[in-house]
Amino acid sequence: MQLTVETFTVHKKFALRISRGTTAQNTNLWLRIHQDGIEGWGEASPFSIDRHQPKNSVSLLAELKRITAYLEPFHPLQRQEINATLKELQVSSSLRAAIDMALYDWLGKKTNLPLWQILGLNCDRIVPISVTIGISTPEKAVARLKEWQKTLDCKMLKLKLGNPAGIEADRLMVEAINHAAPQIRLTVDANGGWSWEDAVYMSQWLADRGVEYIEQPLPVANDFQLSELSQVSPLPIFVDESCFTSADIPRLANSAAGVNLKIMKTGGLTPAIEAIQTARACDLKIMFGCYSDSALANTAMAHLAPYADYLDLDSHLNLKDDPFSGAIIKEGCLIPNHQPGLGVTHEANS
Repeated sequence: MQLTVETFTVHKKFALRISRGTTAQNTNLWLRIHQDGIEGWGEASPFSIDRHQPKNSVSLLAELKRITAYLEPFHPLQRQEINATLKELQVSSSLRAAIDMALYDWLGKKTNLPLWQILGLNCDRIVPISVTIGISTPEKAVARLKEWQKTLDCKMLKLKLGNPAGIEADRLMVEAINHAAPQIRLTVDANGGWSWEDAVYMSQWLADRGVEYIEQPLPVANDFQLSELSQVSPLPIFVDESCFTSADIPRLANSAAGVNLKIMKTGGLTPAIEAIQTARACDLKIMFGCYSDSALANTAMAHLAPYADYLDLDSHLNLKDDPFSGAIIKEGCLIPNHQPGLGVTHEANS
């Protein structure tokens, strides 16, 4: 099989601020696998959090150049051998994700079936997505909510908390959104931005205001406190930065109620399915999330959406210049289409 790649830069309509910083744009990789006159597409989105070395498009391109000769002898149907080779070469998770989703896209196009149908999934089981409001002032948070409401029927909101200014700033933002949209379901994500004391306090305070769960309240270094926090918190605790792959789930099974799985963390759809199965075996809830991903990566995860309890696949909806289109919004849900493979088109090819 032949691999080609190009970079593309996407710009956010609204910069997203979380406890660790602010992002306004991202340069991602569009990977294409060619075989038998069929082209499979994948995306790699660079991301950096505490336990991973920083990645950018330049380093990902260099990494792809290093491994291409090892991959070209394979056929796209040899997914097991390809994944074993990627593991042996210690390929970064973002690049593995791009390769894996491209293989699935190729398979769907080869069989002329959408991926969700190949997997035997029922798209009627897909829950509504939540849309994200980053750390901001109460006034700006409400203005952002109104912008979201102009473009889709918002049924759930995720509020980014862990404001460096402290939990008083977090409380003011939550109260403003609660007042502006009392009917909308709320979840919060602190991105590891709280201390133990703040997490205990906020779990009760947020429960009193109807929030459904708290995501990553503590830094990864404080995972040892998750079990005790889960015992005292009236709200379910989900983990994101603390959980990358299925290997992380067993140690978290008694410390959290759910895990946030992202295709760039797991390293593709194949390991995402493994993580889903492991989480279910551990009786954990499942959420899908994203980084600065385009519609290509989010559509790929949307094919697995019938497995998820919560969906935070909204990054592409906040892009000014997403070159891809795929899954559609229907009644607040992100639904993959009936086109073969991932069902994604590129503006230059459409």
